[in-house]
Amino acid sequence: MSYLSKDFIAFFKELEKNNNKDWFDANRKRYETSVKKPFTQLVDEMIGRINAEEPEVTIQARDVLLRINRDIRFSPDKTPYNTHYGAIISVAGRKDKSIPGIYFRFSSKGIDIYGGAHGIDKDQLLKIRTYIAHNPDQFEKVINNKRFKEAFGEIMGEKHQRIPKEFQHISKKQPLIANKQFYYGTQLPAKYITDEKLPETLMDYWHAGRSVKDFLMQAMQ
Repeated sequence: MSYLSKDFIAFFKELEKNNNKDWFDANRKRYETSVKKPFTQLVDEMIGRINAEEPEVTIQARDVLLRINRDIRFSPDKTPYNTHYGAIISVAGRKDKSIPGIYFRFSSKGIDIYGGAHGIDKDQLLKIRTYIAHNPDQFEKVINNKRFKEAFGEIMGEKHQRIPKEFQHISKKQPLIANKQFYYGTQLPAKYITDEKLPETLMDYWHAGRSVKDFLMQAMQ
């Protein structure tokens, strides 16, 4: 069965051109029936599938769904709504975006899929760097895994111009140790949004990133 209909895509196409409260209020019922409800059902399905392989992931859809309302308090862009809908499925859900899991974001343009450690703090970064330094061969193995490279390509993230002395010799062999974040991602065309095998496709990408995710999780403990 297809969780999401063509109206899911159409809703966001129209929202891109009518990003204001009046339009949204006039289309609120449509948002509930074509976007929020079926997307929540998809998320429930994904949580169930991931929980079957990782029992520690016990969150519910309300813990992972991201709000469609934008936080405009400190943004020069005052449009009130996000033109995408997404969720973060991990042990912590949306409450802690530093914890590796799977983040998917749907828009009229397609599906963005991300994983890894993005919003990490100073202590978490030190733990990851230390773990890479102590396990360089394992890190090389997971980031060069054929399935990971085919799905996501490479680890991304901003880099520090200077890194602590204890990691400088390692950076010559493993430049990624200079990263501030360790994440990966890809984009699928919009046709996948209404595909009957969408949950299977999302799980394929979850599996493709799992070895990297597990490495980062172990590093952050």
